[in-house]
Amino acid sequence: MSVTVAKNIVYFDLETQQSADEVGGWNNISKMRMSVGVTYSTARGDYKIYGEPQVNDLIAELQRADLVVGFNHLRFDYEVLHGYTAYDLTQLPTLDMLVELQKTLGHRLSLDSIATATFGVEKTAEGLQAISWFKEGKLMEIAEYCCYDVKITKLVYEYGQQQRQLSYNNRFGKKMTVAVGW
Repeated sequence: MSVTVAKNIVYFDLETQQSADEVGGWNNISKMRMSVGVTYSTARGDYKIYGEPQVNDLIAELQRADLVVGFNHLRFDYEVLHGYTAYDLTQLPTLDMLVELQKTLGHRLSLDSIATATFGVEKTAEGLQAISWFKEGKLMEIAEYCCYDVKITKLVYEYGQQQRQLSYNNRFGKKMTVAVGW
């Protein structure tokens, strides 16, 4: 009797302690430091929240995943984590939805544009707000925001997988669709 083992897809997002301006620009992402990271594991069936002291546990979870799914995590989130590890996270089995969409469309989209057009929901905050919360010691607000982003990422991935397309609002506010192949 053969047993089918479900893939462990890990959806992932993190927020930082500092902005690009505070660390000398976008070439210094690895110096921004993580404030909070969140994963959703399909193997566990739940969310996990990591503070900076648990960053190595977060990296270990990503390394155990069959697939890491995120939005702009190749260029941003992995670079932040490279400030903590010598391991090249870009070698992990990864699906960066922003990268895939950019290949198809020739331009970048925001996760918010997709979530609004596809589900009628908007992000609850944005990255600079999360940095302000960190400076105010409001880690629970960051964790809640980051969990919401991971949930949106998971919904977008699953919807794209099932429907083979996503909707987004273009820069003029017109609702468009794009085919996806994940």
